[in-house]
Amino acid sequence: MGDRDFVDKDKLILRGLQFHGFHGVKLEEKKLGQKFMIDVAAWMDLSNAGKSDDISDTVSYTAIYRIVKEVVEGPSQNLLESVAHLIANTTLLQFPQISAVRVKVGKPHVAVRGTIDYLGVEILRYKKASSVD
Repeated sequence: MGDRDFVDKDKLILRGLQFHGFHGVKLEEKKLGQKFMIDVAAWMDLSNAGKSDDISDTVSYTAIYRIVKEVVEGPSQNLLESVAHLIANTTLLQFPQISAVRVKVGKPHVAVRGTIDYLGVEILRYKKASSVD
């Protein structure tokens, strides 16, 4: 199984999460804070949960939501890349059944000339296959 075999398979989706955080390089961002928009996709096999209708066969959306909330509302980071990385790594570490996670972090209120929805980053992290003999 290749590293990216999870694509186009089952996934949990959390879209449009919004939190107030204090991330950024500028002093004003760290002092006043701003709104951050987060999307998370977490790949895992959902077939057992689909058959059993039992929460123990999946990962609760609210558990992933709590991770995002803790990171975004937590200690200030300079870069959105760091915010996304913390969300992705924490999710993968806390839930071994998740094989990969995609995190999008957007800042809708940035000091640029022009009309934008948001500026941000999107990262993809996946578990490395471990060799078992």
